[in-house]
Amino acid sequence: MKYEIQGAPFAVAEVFLQNGESVICQSGAMVWQDPNVKMQTTSNGGFGKVLGRLVTGESLFQNTYTAQGGAGSITFGSSVPGNIIPFELSAGDTIIAQKSAFLASDPSVNFELYFQKKISSGFFGGEGFIMQKFTGNGTLLVEVDGSVIEKVLQPNQVQIIDTGYLVAMDGACSIEVEMIKGVTNVIMGGEGLFNTKLTAPPDRPVRIWMQTMPMSHLAGAIAPYVSSGA
Repeated sequence: MKYEIQGAPFAVAEVFLQNGESVICQSGAMVWQDPNVKMQTTSNGGFGKVLGRLVTGESLFQNTYTAQGGAGSITFGSSVPGNIIPFELSAGDTIIAQKSAFLASDPSVNFELYFQKKISSGFFGGEGFIMQKFTGNGTLLVEVDGSVIEKVLQPNQVQIIDTGYLVAMDGACSIEVEMIKGVTNVIMGGEGLFNTKLTAPPDRPVRIWMQTMPMSHLAGAIAPYVSSGA
């Protein structure tokens, strides 16, 4: 699947389809398209797939767009001000992403629920107990709030991330929660009670992706300036 990402901080991804080629997207993601690109809305799987999208904040149904009678293009837009990250998955690759991160992908990319192993990580880690797991072969496009920062963790390296700033990580990474130490730090520090802790495996480096402006933080920052009667 060929694509071009442009327009940040209000990013769009234009996908170029050959005749008969398809792309799957989150419901409502299309912003413009060629007339020969035809849409079909399906559950894209059984009840388990639908339930999985429901609990991760995605729409229950997905749209499949297919170029018919020749090549065509379709453009998808991010639902929030930010960026779009492309991943090229091959056999053995796994990407774990935050809820509602999915924008579009090749039909060959598989979506599953990802349950964090430690209950505390789910309740306090900022991304919920359930995340999204992507495997398979093909292109995956993921939404990001604000700008995206990519970092490589060397074997056994640890990264501490404030709640909500984690976008995605290599599936080999481990995730847990650390409570901020010190009563004064908790009460006066303004950083909440917990941070997310990512640890690279001992045998190889891994990549993680962070976002600079989680929508929950943006909403909290502007809330005092929004009239309750507006």
